[in-house]
Amino acid sequence: MNLSLTRIAPTPSGYLHLGNAYSFLVTKALAEKHGAKILLRIDDLDRERYRTEYVEDIFETLDFLEIKIDLGPRNLQEFEAEWSQIHRVGKYQDALSTLRQDLKVFACDCSRKKIQQLDSSGYYLGQCIDRRFSLDKPEVAWRMDTMEADYVKFTEYPDLPKKALIPQDSAFYVVRKRDGLPAYHLTSVIDDLHFGVDLIVRGSDLYSSTLAQLDLARHLGEAGFEKIIFHHHPLVKGPKQEKLSKSDGVTSIQSLRKEGKTLKDIKAMVGLEG
Repeated sequence: MNLSLTRIAPTPSGYLHLGNAYSFLVTKALAEKHGAKILLRIDDLDRERYRTEYVEDIFETLDFLEIKIDLGPRNLQEFEAEWSQIHRVGKYQDALSTLRQDLKVFACDCSRKKIQQLDSSGYYLGQCIDRRFSLDKPEVAWRMDTMEADYVKFTEYPDLPKKALIPQDSAFYVVRKRDGLPAYHLTSVIDDLHFGVDLIVRGSDLYSSTLAQLDLARHLGEAGFEKIIFHHHPLVKGPKQEKLSKSDGVTSIQSLRKEGKTLKDIKAMVGLEG
């Protein structure tokens, strides 16, 4: 297997936790195994939750975990000046224009509360397709019409061919948010293609995201995205088997470091001794 570039792609919306550390360390291990380089890509388009202290925490955590970054920013100043997603907004807008021209998207003004009211599952089931709002209407999100979505194919690490349909929790996924900014699925696809990533390591909770992004890349005519290898690792759970959250300061790497925990301690806590 010939892999050249993987990535670590945190969001500066809180202090990184044990789950992030586990994912980063798994990424490092696979990169070392295959001689691949590591890109640091910080996903910072959620400007409401963006804080410079969270960006600083990313660099501090990578240093603490002894993870060497081969491509990407080395500090906050470099990140904001050269590597922020803000500098790639033009690429995202080009992709949105392609989707619009090909009539792949529809406008939706549903809030999370309204979606919950429309269906108790909490899943969005395409209720706005027939409402035919203008895509230029204020405060609308752009969603992909997945009514006739076909199987997507990909390779699960190391070499397992897979195909799957987009599940309900990712159907009609958002590509442009209600504030007009490109959404996560679109920016992630465009960035991975832009930098030439060929190995994506992410938690099993993002499996549905992988399927949505493969579908999106196909609509954008980016066949190369299907050639990326994906590794969906198990999640690190909390004491009550809950998914870890950045809002839970107890499991943050920052707080654990302040308690005197070492890298060896962190590896033991996430089951990566040795």
